[in-house]
Amino acid sequence: MSLKLRVASVALLMALSTAAAVAADCPAKSTQMDDIVAAINAAPGCDAAMTVFGACESGASGDVQLGTAVEKKCEGDFLSHLTTPQKHAYQRDMDVCDRKYRNKSGTMYLSATAFCRAQIAQRYAHKTRK
Repeated sequence: MSLKLRVASVALLMALSTAAAVAADCPAKSTQMDDIVAAINAAPGCDAAMTVFGACESGASGDVQLGTAVEKKCEGDFLSHLTTPQKHAYQRDMDVCDRKYRNKSGTMYLSATAFCRAQIAQRYAHKTRK
């Protein structure tokens, strides 16, 4: 067996075992996207929504939908309280996430972008609580 094939096999096994472990910790009714989004929406706040996202993430493009749900949940805590300059700063921070992995290929970079955006929203929610 070639070295490349062995490395690919090990990587695949690690990914599958990680996905199974994450699915076991996910508080959603099932691992179906709609159930996970419902769990995020039902979370009592931004931090709880982020916890659900972290427990249920797939490390692939499906995380974009989960991250968007977390963004909306967190934005409910702060967006209406921001001044126009603060809203522009928030959008600039989100744009940084969008640019960070723009030239990378693979769905894992879509997941990384979704997490970046959700973390920015969470950070802003924390700032407005202070």
